[in-house]
Amino acid sequence: MTFPTPDWLSQGADNVWRPYCQMKTAPAPLAVARTQGARIILEDGRELVDGIASWWTACHGYNHPHIRAAVTAQLERAPHVMFGGLAHEPAYRLARRLADLLPGDLNHVFFAESGSVSVEIAMKMALQYWINRGVAGRTRFLSFKGGYHGDTLATMTICDPEEGMHSLFAGVMPAQVVTDLPLDPASEAALDALLAEQSGEIAAIIVEPRIQGAGGMLFHSDDVLRTLRRLADKHDLLLIFDEIFVGFGRTGDLFACSGSGVTPDIITLSKALTGGTLPLSAAIARSKVFEAFWSDDAGAALMHGPTYMANPLACAAANASLDIFETGQWKADVARINAALSEGLEPCRAAPGVVDVRTYGAIGVVEFDHPVETGPLCMAFAEQGCWIRPMGKVVYLTPPYVTTDDELAQLTGAIRTVLLGL
Repeated sequence: MTFPTPDWLSQGADNVWRPYCQMKTAPAPLAVARTQGARIILEDGRELVDGIASWWTACHGYNHPHIRAAVTAQLERAPHVMFGGLAHEPAYRLARRLADLLPGDLNHVFFAESGSVSVEIAMKMALQYWINRGVAGRTRFLSFKGGYHGDTLATMTICDPEEGMHSLFAGVMPAQVVTDLPLDPASEAALDALLAEQSGEIAAIIVEPRIQGAGGMLFHSDDVLRTLRRLADKHDLLLIFDEIFVGFGRTGDLFACSGSGVTPDIITLSKALTGGTLPLSAAIARSKVFEAFWSDDAGAALMHGPTYMANPLACAAANASLDIFETGQWKADVARINAALSEGLEPCRAAPGVVDVRTYGAIGVVEFDHPVETGPLCMAFAEQGCWIRPMGKVVYLTPPYVTTDDELAQLTGAIRTVLLGL
């Protein structure tokens, strides 16, 4: 069945460069009119249950009244003001609240706009940490196969060079150390030996705790994180947790670091930070990192400042999102979603090419033995009334926490229908 194309879409189609697709062959995008709860309402009147929360951001659903009211009130006061030399209440209150929620002494919050930029800032912090301490040569990072940390130039270098999206840029930036996660005694011993040999040139280890998201929704245990903390300490390295995907409840704990009992030296947050309302991210450092920049020497300062860092509207949205988390309802919702995804996706093991079905918190994954075709599958799921966007070898669900039981059944049913023809 075909649907009419709105004028604004056809008139602007030649001017918009879309993400993650070969525009010559990809299906036309679906035209969105509005959003509400866990649903995307299209211009043609169709409603799609959003199975991926707009790339994992809309954790409380769309148009949450509490967040909308906070943003509206802030818009009337000040939509934006530069953060260089000025301060405003939403950012300072948000920084204090994040520090209180995070474990240990992760107390020093540097705001930015996007997740990739927060990772770049964390990398810059780690490099300058050693420079300010008078330690030369620590200019590289150690990351892991299956990992993804962003699409900007520096973050591309710490993504998986084989499985990621950035192989075209090999050699453009300095090579980093990308190795296997320490999942067993043998790989732990190999990592220990690698660090013993190369730690003098490494500034930090960076990892996505519990789940490597865009690299394939790959799960690993908290034991891996404890191993990394031990090895980072043994070899005198900083440890960075990239919680842009898993932060704010997605794995069942508000933060993976809190649930694992492991405190990184720097943590990056974004995505669900504002409940999917406005762009905002943060790189948050422990006191020992911050203290390396605390000096009478102006040259020791962190010379970084995104134009829209700590945007008041975004900070107001983030504070409102934390208000919602404070009710605690999200925990029961994540458990409820996990049960629904576990039951609803299990039959997909019988689909041709499927090698695994797994869940973790409010995440459900069907993995294939080959890359899937994103565009055609998106359209097939849309015909079932769902917005589900596969990537790589996986069809996955990361729905908003407010998704109802009926909507969850529709999401898992759509996947079964498309994959199994049921």
